Amino acid sequence: MPHKITLTGSATGPLREYDRYVAFDMREKGSPSAPKGLKKSTFISYTVFVAKKAFNKTGLTKKSIMHEKILIQGEPTLDIPIDECPGEVGVICFQITVLPNKNDKEKDQSDTKKEPKQEASAPSQAQKNTEPTKQEEEPAAVSQPVADEQKKEAEKVQPEVKETPVQEKKAAPQKKELPNQPKGTQDLVSFDEIVVPEAFLNTRPNPEKTQKVIDFVKRTGRLDEPLTIEKGSKILKDGYRRYVVAKTVKMDQVPVVYEYQK
Repeated sequence: MPHKITLTGSATGPLREYDRYVAFDMREKGSPSAPKGLKKSTFISYTVFVAKKAFNKTGLTKKSIMHEKILIQGEPTLDIPIDECPGEVGVICFQITVLPNKNDKEKDQSDTKKEPKQEASAPSQAQKNTEPTKQEEEPAAVSQPVADEQKKEAEKVQPEVKETPVQEKKAAPQKKELPNQPKGTQDLVSFDEIVVPEAFLNTRPNPEKTQKVIDFVKRTGRLDEPLTIEKGSKILKDGYRRYVVAKTVKMDQVPVVYEYQK
């Protein structure tokens, strides 16, 4: 099955006429990147061969073919003499189509947009004529005493509306933020105040994991997680490894999360 090829663009050279066909050259840009280790393709030149009968149907001339955008559908060939095919690839054209110019498209779109605008402008003038009469009728419909009462009621309602957001803001609790501390830290406690149960003292944390936490503290200046202690008694409930790290690096204060007594 022959390989199909499609080209889009304009002729890059003059039209050449032969007995039963015409020929012209085209160029297409290669891919901007190539697989690693292969050279990328910049431009590929083609020589297109079109039957005179098919070419004449397009209405193209020797001058216009270099300015019009055309679509070529065909198949590559190696059977054309090299003096007639200066391009890198020869293409036998089965179908040639002249594509619409970009400027023509924009002009058609602008014309279609103008028509509805002109139709819409006509009723706007009629609306302008009716607007003054509506404005004259509206003030007459509301008497002066009624308007004053409505204004007073609106002034009474407005202060109430303004006060509600202020009350809501006051009720919202303000969270205490501790800078440069691990996420979830509730407080900073003196290291010497923490009471370590004997069950923790009889264990030895994994040296590798402990060293990772020490490296983290040296790099960031803080623990990676807070210690969990009991509120009031300050007995350590969780985070013995971080307690050992804090002792090793001689931290004065440690971040904690409270566990309330049951």
